[in-house]
Amino acid sequence: MSIARFLPLRAAAPPLKLNYLLASALYGDMTLDVILPEVSAAGCAGLDVWCKPHGTQREQVEAMGLEAFAELLKRHAVKPVCFTQYPLGPFGLQKEFPVIKKLGGSLMVCGSGGPKNLAGAEARDAIKAFLEKMKPHADAAAEHGITLAIENHASSLLSSPDSIRAWAEFNKHPALGVAFAPHHLSANVDDMPGLIRDLGSKNLPFIYLQEHGVGSQKKVEKEIELQQLPGLGTLDYKPILRALREVEFSGWAEIFMHPTPRGVPILPTAKEITAALQKSRAHIDKLIEQDAAT
Repeated sequence: MSIARFLPLRAAAPPLKLNYLLASALYGDMTLDVILPEVSAAGCAGLDVWCKPHGTQREQVEAMGLEAFAELLKRHAVKPVCFTQYPLGPFGLQKEFPVIKKLGGSLMVCGSGGPKNLAGAEARDAIKAFLEKMKPHADAAAEHGITLAIENHASSLLSSPDSIRAWAEFNKHPALGVAFAPHHLSANVDDMPGLIRDLGSKNLPFIYLQEHGVGSQKKVEKEIELQQLPGLGTLDYKPILRALREVEFSGWAEIFMHPTPRGVPILPTAKEITAALQKSRAHIDKLIEQDAAT
């Protein structure tokens, strides 16, 4: 008699529930007092504060002072969960840690820098070296209650499927993970679910819900530019969301797109931007419900 019938069944992964962040960069150079009311309206649990050239909100915080910003956050019941800081680079983030801790934030997103376009053994060796170099920065982040999320960005070290797999193999630091960016894997769409499974929840503190679009790189009609948003483009999110459910993803998700030129609002008014985000979130949430029903 086969013993298979006596083996315990593996419990199914619980339904996926995304924790959304609102990216201030979507509102371009709009002021924080205009953006903060949109956090809850967009169905988000917190704010991602961006700096130039994508937004001006980090600079606004600097200009008004931390106490004034904290008061503004309190007035609108908003938590500044994340600070996205590409200009500082992965090895220049530490000066922000005390600020983020004081404001109650817990996440930073940035890129890895070069060398770029590595694959195979070269990618493995470079990622291993990068992770070693990041240890003191990740240690300092952990001391401040902060997780560092490095984006798999085009033309950077962390970009190719090979480099992401190497990260999954070598990264052991609990305060260091990947900001998973599907829009930078447009040539490797079929690999994305597997890469999510390779990374696992412990290596995924953050994911962008954005697909590649020509409007992120050149001026096109607004309808085409907006196709980077979930539900408006062609990317099938179902396999991505299923993989997130299977790894029991508990990080932050951000509906996002890049306008051209950088630094402008994606739509003329804050209410229009928020309405677009609500529409995209409804699309993602419907796919999650469908997956849970299968």
